[in-house]
Amino acid sequence: MSDQLPKKSASIDRRTALRGALAGAALVAAGSAAATASPVPGRYRTPGLRTGGKDVAIFGGGMAGLSAAHELIERGFRVTVYEPSYLGGKARSMGVPGTGTGGRADLPGEHGFRFFPGCYRNIPDTMRRIPFPGNPNGVLDNLIRVEGTVAGFRDKPPIFAPVELGALDQLTPERLQNSMIGAFSFIPELPPHELAFFGKQMAMWFTSSTERRFGQWEYLTWEQIMRADGKSAAYRAYLVNALTRITVAAKPHLSSARTIGTIGEALVLAGTGLIPEFSGGVDRILNRPTNVAWIEPWVAYLQSRGVRFVMGQRASRLSYDGSTINSVAITDGQGNATSVVADHYICAMPVEKTVPLLDDRILNADPRLAGMRDLVTDWMVGIQFYLRRPTEIPEGHIAALGSPWALTALRQAPMWVGDFPGQYGDGSVHECFSVDISDWDTPGIVHRRPAKQCSAEEIAAEVWAQLKIWLNTGTGWLRDEDVHSWHLDPGISWSGGTTHNETPLLVNTVGSYDRRPTTHCAIPNLFFGGDHVRSHIDLATMESANESGRNAANAIIDAADDPAPHAPVFPLVALPAFEAAKKLDADRFRAGLPHILDI
Repeated sequence: MSDQLPKKSASIDRRTALRGALAGAALVAAGSAAATASPVPGRYRTPGLRTGGKDVAIFGGGMAGLSAAHELIERGFRVTVYEPSYLGGKARSMGVPGTGTGGRADLPGEHGFRFFPGCYRNIPDTMRRIPFPGNPNGVLDNLIRVEGTVAGFRDKPPIFAPVELGALDQLTPERLQNSMIGAFSFIPELPPHELAFFGKQMAMWFTSSTERRFGQWEYLTWEQIMRADGKSAAYRAYLVNALTRITVAAKPHLSSARTIGTIGEALVLAGTGLIPEFSGGVDRILNRPTNVAWIEPWVAYLQSRGVRFVMGQRASRLSYDGSTINSVAITDGQGNATSVVADHYICAMPVEKTVPLLDDRILNADPRLAGMRDLVTDWMVGIQFYLRRPTEIPEGHIAALGSPWALTALRQAPMWVGDFPGQYGDGSVHECFSVDISDWDTPGIVHRRPAKQCSAEEIAAEVWAQLKIWLNTGTGWLRDEDVHSWHLDPGISWSGGTTHNETPLLVNTVGSYDRRPTTHCAIPNLFFGGDHVRSHIDLATMESANESGRNAANAIIDAADDPAPHAPVFPLVALPAFEAAKKLDADRFRAGLPHILDI
């Protein structure tokens, strides 16, 4: 088949060009390509009625809610956080109840393993401001750099590959293409001309203008922009499908090419050594369980500054009087309702928990909020295997490329401080092997069913079987007799033959940017936070949720007419070397012409 895009997207009509030009101009005006933190001189003020007052109620104690609370409490606001379940949200860790003996802590479990790419800038800024004993840079010093990753292939020996491209003195489109070819040349059975084509497509993305990104690539899938039709099985399985599934739990035939391209570009730039702001490299992890290394010190710091946490309470109704939100009903686990009154309200809950609060009166006040109803979530959930002996897998992230359930993993114990068997469990566990399951809809190889149709025991057996097939050829790294126990994220539950996930992730489907909310809306004292809110990283990540919390805090500062400085919001960084090509592409896009490399 031809490498050309479907005819529907091969040309650009005037409406598309105009839409992209307007979106791009707005983003440029907001400083989206700048290398320095917002705000800029003559800071943007949230439009609308000034509501005054400094009492803030935040509903949701995940990443967005804690980030907003952090910025507001440091600026003298009075903050209360209402959380129905666990502080830290999907970023938290949890112990496996009843597994600790002899004075040891319970075995540590996670929603999945945490990783912190060097392109994250907002999260590190927050972590630096959270005190931690012995750390001059607070919690930030609990991050350690990961140098490589293990790539596993079905029935083939795994390969250890560096995650960074190596220091470069400059990055041109030609050098970028060559770097992509070199970085993925280890993939077996991949035709060289298809790898070169992949590198060329990445160069096209890097040199695409903001107008084209928002006006064209937002409305194409990653599969389309990578021209998967007619390519080899290896190209489709590894470069198109696996790279998106293991990174963001995204389906390449549904996901916005702009979203995947944005995070891909940021990760590549983090690996070049050319961006001082991306000093953390491509990949970092915490040196302890997430709660110990980060969430618990964070909560303690916020409490010391005056943040009040009310646990076991969920927002159940927003009371709108035609002008502002005048109260919010909260409900406990037994269905008992009380009312919260504040000056400002932040809905910092996941999108699937926020949508039920948007009744007709609120949607009539701001019809744009209705777009949240059409946002899509998917599953990416963790399981830990506790092993009686350390594996010999190299330290770093592990990707079972092409595995049916898109598995990624991490040996956590070797990268954590302290003596693992002396600290956790019954003393016999030496390894915590943490695995993320990114594809819950594809049949497995043991039970021939998707994960959503399996019991917890079947999920554990299937994951372990896939890991052995993808990692054990020529190595023998994973042995059945070493498995002490396993722990599946408790957000997964079963009822009436149906599997339920309490913690799904937003996935950016084609055109979904148009349906995502901004932090503030037409109701002047109602604000939104979460990874579904528009952000620079524009992906369901801790970074985007943190950014949304900062933006919510800034919007409240403006609404209260408070003189406090804005919380800094750090955008992604673009290399000046690509600006001339992007300007040329902007002119071509406005003229209705394809990208110069889109041939």
